Amino acid sequence: MTNPFEDPDAQYYALINDQDQYSLWPAAIEVPAGWTVAHGPTDRQSCVDHIEVHWTDMRPAR
Repeated sequence: MTNPFEDPDAQYYALINDQDQYSLWPAAIEVPAGWTVAHGPTDRQSCVDHIEVHWTDMRPAR
């Protein structure tokens, strides 16, 4: 079985939480509580690119 977080053929979301932290998330899996979709669904690389551009500080916002 393929790891759903590394499947190059799957669709993904770039998620964001209330601390302005991002996560790459497979679109086939329900978005967890506390997270919202910031980008997607789209290909994995597009989501990774979105996260790299928008998440410039790894520290929580608060």
